[in-house]
Amino acid sequence: MWLMKILLPVVALLGAASLAAAEPLPNIILMMGDDHGWEETGYNGHPHVKTPTLDEMAATGLRLDRFYAAHPSCSPTRASFLTGRHPNRMGTFAPGWSFRPEEITTAAILARAGYYCGHFGKWHVGTVKAESPVNPGAMGFHEWLSHDNFFEMDPSFSRNGGPPEVFPGESSEVLIDETVRFIERSREEGKPFFGVVWFGSPHEPYSGLPEDLALYDDLPAKYPDKKVRLTSNETGLPVERPQGEVLRERYAEITAMDRAIGKLRTYLARNELRENTLVFYCGDNGTSVDGSLKSPHRGVKSALYEGGVLVPGLIEWPARFSGPVASRLRASTSDLLPTLCAIVGETLPDRPLDGLDFLSLVDAGMEERPAPLFFWSYPVRQIKTAELKPYIDPRLQKGTTPLVKLSRGLPTRNFTNFHHPSLAEDRYAGARAVVDRRYKLILHDTKDGGTKKELFDLLEDPGETTNLFAKKRETAKVLQNSLREWQDSVLNSLSGADYGAGEE
Repeated sequence: MWLMKILLPVVALLGAASLAAAEPLPNIILMMGDDHGWEETGYNGHPHVKTPTLDEMAATGLRLDRFYAAHPSCSPTRASFLTGRHPNRMGTFAPGWSFRPEEITTAAILARAGYYCGHFGKWHVGTVKAESPVNPGAMGFHEWLSHDNFFEMDPSFSRNGGPPEVFPGESSEVLIDETVRFIERSREEGKPFFGVVWFGSPHEPYSGLPEDLALYDDLPAKYPDKKVRLTSNETGLPVERPQGEVLRERYAEITAMDRAIGKLRTYLARNELRENTLVFYCGDNGTSVDGSLKSPHRGVKSALYEGGVLVPGLIEWPARFSGPVASRLRASTSDLLPTLCAIVGETLPDRPLDGLDFLSLVDAGMEERPAPLFFWSYPVRQIKTAELKPYIDPRLQKGTTPLVKLSRGLPTRNFTNFHHPSLAEDRYAGARAVVDRRYKLILHDTKDGGTKKELFDLLEDPGETTNLFAKKRETAKVLQNSLREWQDSVLNSLSGADYGAGEE
């Protein structure tokens, strides 16, 4: 509970600076790319990828230069995005692990505030079928066109929990067209809209429209030698291909997604909705291994180094940010729920949160976060699931929406979650990290049962090249104690204590 003692006074103090009392309530669109790392944007200096829409948003709105996914992989980050809590609190340890029905989402809160809420695209925190207790409708959205996992060209989606349907076209544009129709319905009902759009791009396997592929025709010749492993669109199985060919397709997906975002912005402007609509974009984790090129940051997707968790972060909201603002405040996907609560004047859920209202901090000109950021990749291979009770009936966790990539021969994805009554010492294992002001401590388990300890000065060494642990042991000790105390809180949440009755 120590974290709440820190964050609640901060939120209370800065809440007066929020627009909670402003009329009318702003419309809100939260978008997220799939495996889209920090460096893969034109505005961050990428040598090849073309993102004119994101570049314009960065040049005219709020650019968050130190925005983090709460986890270096997708399902956990999505759980944090919706709940303001670290995914380990609800047993969403890794891709394919669902969250829990008792979690309180941004959609549930904004629906209570009078918003019409819709989800579009990748869900991946449980199944989207009608009987699932954690589908978008069960978690607060009024309507949804969603997929259990990722998708490619001509995607299959479930509308409001129904059987999967094929939607011809480039997937990002399909989602934006559906989002526009959702906005029209919300306007007919006279309600502000809250839309969550989670793209399937640029997650592998890759595909692109001819006009987008043509923009990157030079890449196969530039990167002909290195081979990367990814999924074959033809077989759904792993294949090795030259990275230049792969990058051509990956960047075509990013450019198509960027263009779809531009289509949404154009619609908002033409319908006089742009001024008071908050439009947000981020990635769900760092760049995947197959798409990794040169980056100023160490690591890729699945790693707790900056390259695994630092992602693009952009906000356009002309009513609040009339001109460009670049912020170096460290913020994360866990901050979205508390920030939206402050904006619309709703109280925070009465349970431990890991986020805070970062827009009030930006308004105050702050560049240092008043509370640490924590990361934890739980070692799921150590979990003896046969000894644990499923949190949700496994039949309800079986996915229905097909995708190209096969998993154990299946073109669909299933999910899992378990009761965790034990708080044994081995529950603290797994790669974990804390960022507090300029310093970042990372702890890794070693094969011999020990712990590798790394301390970095992110201001002087954003590439995390120099381990300062031996030189700054006192700093490391303080951070390590803070991390352990936070883990205590997370494991208490994992036991079910936040829901009132605890575990059975």
